[in-house]
Amino acid sequence: MTTTHPERLPLLTRRDRIMITLTAIASVAAGVLNFAHANALLAFIISALALATLASMVGRSVEAVGDRLGPNATGILQTALGNLPELFVILFALKAGLYGVVKATIVGSILSNALLVLGLAFVAGGIKHGRQRFAADDGRTLGLMFTLAVFILAVPSLTAAIHTPAQHHERAVSVVVSIVMLTLFALSLPATLGKRAADSAPQAGDKPSRATSPIVANPDSAQAASAATAHGEWPLAMAIGMLAIAGIGAAFVSEWFVAALEPAMHAAGINEVFAGLVIVAIAGNAVENFVGIQLAAKNQMDYAVQVVLQSPVQIALTIAPIVCLAAVWLGQPGFDLVFSPLLLASMIMSALVAVLVTFDGESTWFEGAVLIALYVAIATSFWWG
Repeated sequence: MTTTHPERLPLLTRRDRIMITLTAIASVAAGVLNFAHANALLAFIISALALATLASMVGRSVEAVGDRLGPNATGILQTALGNLPELFVILFALKAGLYGVVKATIVGSILSNALLVLGLAFVAGGIKHGRQRFAADDGRTLGLMFTLAVFILAVPSLTAAIHTPAQHHERAVSVVVSIVMLTLFALSLPATLGKRAADSAPQAGDKPSRATSPIVANPDSAQAASAATAHGEWPLAMAIGMLAIAGIGAAFVSEWFVAALEPAMHAAGINEVFAGLVIVAIAGNAVENFVGIQLAAKNQMDYAVQVVLQSPVQIALTIAPIVCLAAVWLGQPGFDLVFSPLLLASMIMSALVAVLVTFDGESTWFEGAVLIALYVAIATSFWWG
């Protein structure tokens, strides 16, 4: 009797080789265009492409490290490092004093995940599989956590909008809110670290175990996202090395991206709010977004909803407060978490809509189309500033 063994993928799959090659070419081209002071619009486009490929490399490296350290580590690493390229862009924009871009990018990242990506996932899955179902309890938990995170993030804006005495202390309110949100994130870590690793990778149709935290990526959904893009196993040293290279590359490319941003906006006639809300937000989340859509197309809606909706929760509870606290260190004490009324309303709408569409544990392609339509309508309203 012969024993069959699962087929082992090569160390570097064809997809890995293509992504590494594209990342290297785009990053080098972005650097050359930056130092040559070439056409700003071209430099911006190439830098955006390099940023998207570097985000993919960061995600791939995190998965490879997680393969060696276990699914719990993968979930935590994805939460901590998955938004690294986007964070670099925001910090460089903050250092340059582009407050409008920074605030619009934070809100745009939330909107793109909660409306555009979730909508595309519903459409991709609905067209292929019809009405799809996912764990309603987990969907409601994520939707509720998303709403609460947005409500906490909205407090500084509300104090300014309704002219409370606190409006003269917007910076202090923003700092306190940032500390509260980061504390919530820290409190969510022990349960995830203590959770026993899953015995096997999830398969299509499996129901994921209840998330240990709605903030930290669920180990099961992290494994499903990793399985959605088959890859070979990297040695731990190689995975850490690739993560370091991708992280350093993301820092350099982010600086070049921001340097080209203002002249490119003037050349293309795009205002800074629209650039941050749409272009920067989508470029920073492009690869992560693709994974959620791919999971939905594979009819793994439990994992798709978790992957997509955990991202805006993480942005609200980690990226926004980190940026606010970093503002003082970067010599930008004038930055706060007070958003314009339209940005604030858009963010709150996206949270409420996310709760509504996940409440019944079912999705259709038409619901997805409505989510996409809402995103397009909101994005259009910012075209003129």
